[in-house]
Amino acid sequence: MFDSLQSRLGGVFDKLRGRGALTEGDVEEALKEVRTALIEADVELGVVEDFIKKVKPRAEGEAVIRSVTPAQQVVKIVHDTLIETLGSEGTGLQLGSPPAPILMVGLQGSGKTTTSAKLGLLLQTKEKKKVLMASLDVARPAAMEQLKILGEQAGVPTLPIIAGQTPLTIAKRALAAARVGGYDVLILDTAGRQHVDEQLMAEAAAVRDLTNPHETILVADSLTGQDAVNIAKSFHTRMPLSGIILTRADGDARGGAALSMRAVTGAPIKFLGMGEKLDALEPFYPERVAGRILDMGDVVSLVEKATETVDKEKAEALAKKLKKGAFDMNDLFDQLNQMKKMGGLQGLMGMLPGVGKIKDKLDEAGLDDKILTRQQAIIQSMTKKERSNPDLINGSRRKRIAAGCGMEVSDVNKLLKMHRTMSDAIKAMKKGGRANPFAAMMNMGRGGPPPGGMFGRR
Repeated sequence: MFDSLQSRLGGVFDKLRGRGALTEGDVEEALKEVRTALIEADVELGVVEDFIKKVKPRAEGEAVIRSVTPAQQVVKIVHDTLIETLGSEGTGLQLGSPPAPILMVGLQGSGKTTTSAKLGLLLQTKEKKKVLMASLDVARPAAMEQLKILGEQAGVPTLPIIAGQTPLTIAKRALAAARVGGYDVLILDTAGRQHVDEQLMAEAAAVRDLTNPHETILVADSLTGQDAVNIAKSFHTRMPLSGIILTRADGDARGGAALSMRAVTGAPIKFLGMGEKLDALEPFYPERVAGRILDMGDVVSLVEKATETVDKEKAEALAKKLKKGAFDMNDLFDQLNQMKKMGGLQGLMGMLPGVGKIKDKLDEAGLDDKILTRQQAIIQSMTKKERSNPDLINGSRRKRIAAGCGMEVSDVNKLLKMHRTMSDAIKAMKKGGRANPFAAMMNMGRGGPPPGGMFGRR
């Protein structure tokens, strides 16, 4: 998300840094480019104008122009204004006394039902809440069945389906069941339409009045850009929203909807849907997002992901092996698995500072998540002895391994070279050196990635 905006703003600030001392004309020109970048990212025009109005007087002040590092000061001002626009700080769900109803609203096709299941899973696993879900969508065929199936996959209970009931009757039954069952949270998945209409609004408002929800969440597809902003305005006018969840954020390179929605509704973005899997729902932190937009990275989220996905016992066992300078193919396989759990190469790279500047090179090199799967396929084609002792792998074994995973011998050679480089780096660390095994794993040591990607082709 925000890739195009990150790229454009990075270019603007690189120009500023190249000039050293800045004049008011330099700042004026830079802000024109920032304005253009925001408009191209599909940020709502009024939000763009307000953003520039806030940044301009701060950036043209004497303290900036005469600063030792004026370009850095301008970047900080833009960073702080981005945070203001996005909502200052992360806002979690405000859940009062149980069972706390959460009303999920939005248009058909926005991912509302899937997001309801994702939210239920997140509350159940991370917040340790007892969650019940209920579908009030009697208009869309199989909508209730869809939530039931998703609930089974997520391990989150759903209200039993009784055919022929109205949304209000189902809502009453869901509230009663949540109270009797001792549930902490009740997620109500309302019906959507192809567009905002009076029937949709009236139905959602009636359910809201009956259930008195602690949260009214709009689920909007970030890929619809300005339309998503207009939808948010329409819902907020008729039914005050307490928060927004943007779906398909992983496929939105522009990010205009995220930057606009808080400003036009006043409702905070609470979560981002970052993929199709049921655990692909991330809390929205304005400061971290602003850091990603300006290529400052998001190391906090990176550490949190690592903490959530690391198998403690495996990590401790690996640490003991590394202390002895040992690192075999089984260890490499586990590390590749770990990277996939943390969001894959693209997810990890997006959280590292300065990656935006080399993004084109990374794309050129073919660093995508298929690489991890191909590497693991090669390791799985090895025997147990070969995985434990890669030095056994001679020419004939390499041919057999390549045939077993449907790849070329050159692919096997590259993986073995990467493992050897990592092994050497770990041994150097054991002796007190500063070698970085992770650089070898990313195949970005001296000279950068080989042409055509880690395996020579995409």
